[in-house]
Amino acid sequence: MRVLVADDHRFYREGVRTLLASEPDIVVVGEAANGDEAVERANELEPDVILMDLKMPGLNGIDATRRVLDTQPQIAILVITMFDDDDSVFAVMRAGARGYLLKDADQEELMRAIRGVHHGEAIFGPAIARRMMQYFTRQAPGTVAAPGAPPFPELTEREREILTLIAQGHANQTIAQRLVLSVKTVQNHVSNIFGKLQVASRAEAIVRARDAGLG
Repeated sequence: MRVLVADDHRFYREGVRTLLASEPDIVVVGEAANGDEAVERANELEPDVILMDLKMPGLNGIDATRRVLDTQPQIAILVITMFDDDDSVFAVMRAGARGYLLKDADQEELMRAIRGVHHGEAIFGPAIARRMMQYFTRQAPGTVAAPGAPPFPELTEREREILTLIAQGHANQTIAQRLVLSVKTVQNHVSNIFGKLQVASRAEAIVRARDAGLG
C-alpha cells in the first residue's frame, strides 16, 4: 500500500513516516507540505492512500482533495486533522474524502483507518462519528434538502456532472471526450458513483438520476 503524507508540520510527517515504517504492507512514497504539493505529488506518485491535513498554507486540504479526486478518483483520501467542526467534516465529505480522523488517534486506530479507506470503507474516528450522529439527530424527521441544493450531496461535483451525462444516455467514451478525461478516469468515477448511490447497474443509476431531476 503506497501512502502519501500531506501536512505542513515536518515533525508530524516524520512521526507518521516512522509509525508506518513498522508496517510490512505500507510504504510512504512521498510527503507534501501544502495542498499544492499534495496535488503535484499525487499526480507524480499515484499513491493508493493520501493522509491529508485540512489547514495548510496555500491550497487547503479540502480543495486539494477535490483536485486530486477530480483526475484520480481511485485514490483514497483520509483526512487527519485537529478540527472537528461540522463545516470541516461535511465540506471534506462533499469533496470526496473516504475518512476523517483526529490527530489524537492512537497508532492502532490510524492503521485501521488507512487500511479501511484503502479497501473502500468510509472511516470516521469515534469523535467524528459522534458529531455526525448529533448533527443528523438534530435534523427534524422528514427534513428535505434546502431549495436549490443539488441532488445526491454525497457525490462530488465531478461525479454529479458525470451522473448527469449518464442520465442523458452517454457512454463512458463520450463522457471522457466531453470532459477531457481518460476513459479509465471516467470508469473510476462511475464505479464511485455506483458505490455511493448503492446501485448495481448503469440502468439503475439512470433511473435514480432521472427521478432526482438530472439528465
